[in-house]
Amino acid sequence: MASYHEDRLGRSEDTQAQLAWLREQVDGLIRDKVAPAVGNATEFMGEVAQDAMRGSARALAGGVRQQPIAAILIAAALGFMLGRAGR
Repeated sequence: MASYHEDRLGRSEDTQAQLAWLREQVDGLIRDKVAPAVGNATEFMGEVAQDAMRGSARALAGGVRQQPIAAILIAAALGFMLGRAGR
């Protein structure tokens, strides 16, 4: 019959083995499921951001074509303010 100390030591080893197995399972899930999902989400968000930037650039270019004098005045005013702020 096993002593109390041996019994507790055996349980501790079993617990450690179970924790090691669980760590392996979690690592596998992260590697196989989570990492690809995060990669796909990042790629999708990058595409959305690119589309938004292209749309903004088109809208800005259209506004400049429709009102070129106003665009020049706005650009000059921004340049002046940035120049003053940089001193």
